[in-house]
Amino acid sequence: MSTDLTTCYVGVSFYRTPDQSALHTAVAQVFNQRGDGVVVRGGQASVSKEDRQPHLSTEDARKLVVDALTEFKLVHKHMPARLVVHKSSAFDGPERDGFTAGADQKDVSHLELLWVQLGKGPRLFRSGQLPPLRGTVLELDRSTMLVYTRGSIPFFRTYPGMYVPAPIQLRAIGDVDLTRVATEALGLSKMNWNNAQLDEREPLTLRTARRVGGILKHVPSGQPFATRYAYYM
Repeated sequence: MSTDLTTCYVGVSFYRTPDQSALHTAVAQVFNQRGDGVVVRGGQASVSKEDRQPHLSTEDARKLVVDALTEFKLVHKHMPARLVVHKSSAFDGPERDGFTAGADQKDVSHLELLWVQLGKGPRLFRSGQLPPLRGTVLELDRSTMLVYTRGSIPFFRTYPGMYVPAPIQLRAIGDVDLTRVATEALGLSKMNWNNAQLDEREPLTLRTARRVGGILKHVPSGQPFATRYAYYM
């Protein structure tokens, strides 16, 4: 089963260059199931006139996956059998083609593409004074699920947060087991070892990709940089 396969998680986020130009640069934060991470910087992205979201070209998407899997093997000494991509914007056709081509080039047979939305969306209400439990999910359709990565904790008998929690939305491309990927996103939201907080709203893949991007934007293109995530903690 795919749940038994060695998995590589890649978070793809975007940041503006220091001169605030319209072009964005993609960052991939790569993790295995133990949480060991490496950093890969991708090519320039452009904002689509159709959906006003940043997207990669087919070639840049392919190269990003190839570079990520190559770095994964250098660090972990083996290739994953399954690749899960978390992206902060929707997947367009060229990106899907590029990610698929990159996975095929590296002989990774299981590829799952997930758009992780943090913006406004439906919310759930729970009877009583406390918000929904952490781990509450709601399948909106065959490809979309709400996931409460933050919420009330039965062990604490309260909600350990300052603001009303909002769920994330997972939008899958293709035939994906939503329950499994929601469970994985829930686990990845607890993997911040830099503070004592129980959980975060975003999966570790995207949260660290965004924070690492804030550092890499000051590194000129073509210049070497540290690829181990430990250097960015």
